[in-house]
Amino acid sequence: MKLLIVDDHAVVREGLSAMLRQIEPSTVVLQAGASTEGLSTAEAHCDLDAVILDLTMPGMDGFSAIQEFGRRCPDLPVIVLSASEGPLEVRRALAAGALGYVPKSANPHTLLSALKLVLSGEVYVPPLLLDHIAVPRQTGVNQNHEALDGRLTERQTEVLKLIVQGLSNKEIATALDLSEKTVKAHVTAIFRALNVVNRTQAAVAARQGGGSGIKLV
Repeated sequence: MKLLIVDDHAVVREGLSAMLRQIEPSTVVLQAGASTEGLSTAEAHCDLDAVILDLTMPGMDGFSAIQEFGRRCPDLPVIVLSASEGPLEVRRALAAGALGYVPKSANPHTLLSALKLVLSGEVYVPPLLLDHIAVPRQTGVNQNHEALDGRLTERQTEVLKLIVQGLSNKEIATALDLSEKTVKAHVTAIFRALNVVNRTQAAVAARQGGGSGIKLV
């Protein structure tokens, strides 16, 4: 993995870098002490796999930084590493475009698991907060019939069909003749559109919204 850590505390950056290298010796870690520096670094290193971002920093706040990373580097996943464990902050971070939220109180292996999950095309939310964060939108019959109308592109609909069939990102990439990175970007967009955080929830939401013209097999 090649990662970028954005945190205004040098001790935190160095400690996190050392921890990641200890767990995964082949990991390459870049560092930035502010959001603007992090954005410039990300644009200069197009081979980055993920950004680990603190929410509370001087200058541009973390939520704005997440959105800006999404604008400048749309295929680059952002994982928030924050001292806050409140559901509101988690919801705001995910709504801004983050694909993971890890409390700083988590152990090193939790962070590594979150990284691997996000890089596989999923979204990581702390288990204790999952019930407060991820709920499929569909709640009524009329919503079920219209839930997906206008919310997914044609290509995203194709990807969603294959998600429902249980295909992995690699298998979807082969089936649709896309790069795996492009598939990850589509999966991310699908999760945001359906207000879900994993493939199982996306499949459930798709089945509930089947009346919108998505023919599921």
